[in-house]
Amino acid sequence: LRSSTTTSIASSVWRFEEENGRTYHGYRPGVYYYPNDPPESVRLDYQSRVLDFAFDGKLHMAPLTSPFSILDIGTGTGAWAMQMADLYPNSKIDATDLSPIQPTEVPPNVTFIIDDAEEEDWALNERYYDYIHTRILMGCFEDFKSIIRKGFRYTKPGGWMESVDPMMPPFCDDGTMPADWPFKEWSETMEDAAKNANRPLEIANKLKRWYTEVGFVDVQEKVVKIPINSWPRDPRLKLLGKYWAENVLAGLQAFSLALFSRVFGWSKIEIDDYLDKVRNAITDHRVHAYTKVYIVWGRKPDLLERYNLNSIPTFSRLSHQLRENSSSPIDPEDRTVPTLPNTAGFPTHPGPKPVEDLG
Repeated sequence: LRSSTTTSIASSVWRFEEENGRTYHGYRPGVYYYPNDPPESVRLDYQSRVLDFAFDGKLHMAPLTSPFSILDIGTGTGAWAMQMADLYPNSKIDATDLSPIQPTEVPPNVTFIIDDAEEEDWALNERYYDYIHTRILMGCFEDFKSIIRKGFRYTKPGGWMESVDPMMPPFCDDGTMPADWPFKEWSETMEDAAKNANRPLEIANKLKRWYTEVGFVDVQEKVVKIPINSWPRDPRLKLLGKYWAENVLAGLQAFSLALFSRVFGWSKIEIDDYLDKVRNAITDHRVHAYTKVYIVWGRKPDLLERYNLNSIPTFSRLSHQLRENSSSPIDPEDRTVPTLPNTAGFPTHPGPKPVEDLG
């Protein structure tokens, strides 16, 4: 927490809000629409393992070598942060979230911090981090571009930032997805509710542009397609789709409950009845739908790049030209002018256990 935090605010961190049988964060209540209870924590851990499988065990795409300082924004249960701590044991990892739902036994180089990333100033050191990471934070913020802008501020010159987020609506390439498919209709209803709550979900396809606009360079984008269920013939994609369907089914109520009840005024019974149709759609193998997950990363330019100093003639060249002919202008043309870490130990097969097997 921030150094100015009072005792009453500190106690609110542990005093969760209960609503419709689920619990929600007590620190700055109401700004985040998704629960923080044990079922959701289990699902978040499971989702992290599914994404590990989808990304072939790669915890990051940015070309890191030996990062000293790492920040994970919206860490949730801290699963990714702890994996990074094991991968880079000499690094120092800070991980922030609104809810204290992280485990107590963690690697010694991980620190969990209760903080709201929407604050203008984070409870952190500016220009400190070699790498800043966000994963699946759609619907968490009013303006995700502002989070990227602040990430730029807190990244060291030469450091990297990376964001991972899925697109909300499903995609289909072979015409098997009906226009009124309940899962597609649900995703559109979710986006409508999120926009009304001023917490938009559709940010993934804007990340690359936002990274560039706030000042990052060498910005890259990778799109990973994840099947909605196990409809593909390819064995790996079939398994990935199975895992993703389990993840979505386990979180369907968590995604929907607060948004639909607070924004639309639906009762819990109405929401659960509505979601029954969506669950049936998710398991329909006749529909060959998939989710697009966007991964975007960019580098903060160093000072020479930021101020374009490399385009200025060196002092020695400038002095030489002035000595040669002080009346002649300087010739404008005469100017002086990544491998991913070893991911051994991160299993890519057979992937995470089913939700029901996770304790």
